[in-house]
Formats: sequence, C-alpha cells, structure tokens
Amino acid sequence: MSSTTAAELASLTDAVQRCRQRVSGLTEPYLGTRHGDILAALYEVERGLIGTERALQRAARLVTD
Repeated sequence: MSSTTAAELASLTDAVQRCRQRVSGLTEPYLGTRHGDILAALYEVERGLIGTERALQRAARLVTD
C-alpha cells in the first residue's frame, strides 16, 4: 500500500515508545513510597501506551501486507 502511511505509522510508533519510556521513568521516585495512587495512575497510562503501540504496529503490518 502506501509507503507514506507506513512511514507515518512507524514514526508514531516510535513516538509512543518514547512516551512510554518517559512515563515508566516517572514511576521510579514513587516506588516503595506511600504514593500508590500516583503509581497506579502512571501504570494505567503505561498500559494504555502499550496498547496504543501494539495497535499502531498492527496497522503497520496491515498496510505493508
């Protein structure tokens, strides 16, 4: 299909991966503290980004097949 679409999906996937890594890094100061609510919220964001990353990868596979 469109190489432009595939390139855009790859770029978006990379951006989401970087965001996920940044969010993951935000959890470190809260590990072992009494701020479980903050950790839970950050983990929820991280899970959402993992799902987004997988959906983008799936879309990229469909575009290139």
